[in-house]
Amino acid sequence: MLYLIGLGLADERDITIKGLEIVRQAERVYLEAYTSVLLVEKETLEAFYGRSVIVADRDMVECGSDDILAGADRVNIAFLVVGDPFGATTHTDLVLRARELGIPTQSVPNASILSAIGATGLQLYHFGQVVSMVFFTETWKPSSCYDRMRENAQMGLHTLILLDIKVRERSVEDLARGRQVFQPARYMTVAQCAGQMLELEETRAEGVCTPDALVVGAARVGSRDQRFVSGTLKQLAEVDMGPPLHSMVLLGRRMHDLERSFIRDYAVDRAVFDAAWDRAYDGPS
Repeated sequence: MLYLIGLGLADERDITIKGLEIVRQAERVYLEAYTSVLLVEKETLEAFYGRSVIVADRDMVECGSDDILAGADRVNIAFLVVGDPFGATTHTDLVLRARELGIPTQSVPNASILSAIGATGLQLYHFGQVVSMVFFTETWKPSSCYDRMRENAQMGLHTLILLDIKVRERSVEDLARGRQVFQPARYMTVAQCAGQMLELEETRAEGVCTPDALVVGAARVGSRDQRFVSGTLKQLAEVDMGPPLHSMVLLGRRMHDLERSFIRDYAVDRAVFDAAWDRAYDGPS
C-alpha cells in the first residue's frame, strides 16, 4: 500500500494520530521536500517518528517514482507531504502511477494553507482561484497569475497567492552540463511578491494590482509565531515579515464588514487602510 500522509503546516506535532501510526509501521518513509517545507528539520521529524526519513526531491518524485513505489504491492510505503496530500498535482500523478502498477493507495488528510488561511479572518467561501507567484528573472516574468487575479477581482473574490520556494534547484548552466550542484534554498517573501505584483501592473495596467490595492500578508501560518499584516500593495512591498514560509491574499472588493474589522486590527497603518477601503471596497452586494 502507498500511503500519502499530510503533515500539516508547522512542525512535527501536526501529523494526525492515524498518520503517525502508519509512519511508525511503514517499510519506508519518504518526505516530499520541494512543493513546500515544514518549519522544522528532517532530524526533528525522525526523532519524533522514531523512524529514518528519506528526502524525496523533485527529481526523485517526478523521474524516480519507480524507486518510491518499489515493493509497495507487498509492503506499506509512507509518502509524507507538507500540508494536505493533494495540495499539489505532483501527488495526484504519483497515485496514478501507482494505480497503473496495481498498487493500492490511501490518503490521510491534514490542514493546508488553503484552509488555514482562514486564520487571517477572511471567509473561505469568499475566495476564488488560487494562484502561484514564481521568482521573476531578467528574461522570464510570467503573467498568467494576473489573469486569474483579474477574473477573481471581477467577481469580487479574494485571491490566495502561494509564494515560490526554490529547494535543491540547479542553475541553467549546471543543468546543461549535467552537474549535481544545487543552489542555496530561496523562499519568496511577502515584500518580494508585492513588488512583483506592482511590476505586473505596470505592464498589464488593468487595475488589478494597483499600489493602493488592499492585501494581507501571512507568515508561518499554523505555527506559534504566525503573523498577519494588512495594508496596501505599496506598503507590503516594504514590510519585513520574518522567516518563511509566506503567502499573500489580494482582497476582493465585496469583502464583508466582519472581514474588514478583523484584518484592520493588524493593518500597517489603519488610516491608510481606511482610506483605501473607502475608495474601492464596497462590501457585499
